[in-house]
Amino acid sequence: MRDITHAEVNDYLIPNIVIAQDESEENAPIGIWGQRRLNHLKEYRPILYTNLLLSGKLWMHLREIDATARERQERLMQQFTEAEGITEQLKAENAMLWVGKINNIRSRVEEIIHTELIYS
Repeated sequence: MRDITHAEVNDYLIPNIVIAQDESEENAPIGIWGQRRLNHLKEYRPILYTNLLLSGKLWMHLREIDATARERQERLMQQFTEAEGITEQLKAENAMLWVGKINNIRSRVEEIIHTELIYS
């Protein structure tokens, strides 16, 4: 059995809880996808957020989500542009059409990533 220490605050004994820290937490910042996942966990999945935080696995989880999302974004963007025939030639001939099509694809890809990784 573990010895639990307490701090006395206004005649109450409060247990001293130490949160395990991931050693590489400060060395590897999380990207936009990891930040979105963090915000989602805090707002809609507080129990999972707390469990990950107290176990010291939160930052590792966020980095994994971020890396996976970035890889998936690149792959899907490439697949969609190839499938829809969006080429550098189109970009040279009609830049506005190209931008519109790329933005449309980017929006669809972001929605897929949000659904599959961030909000799951």
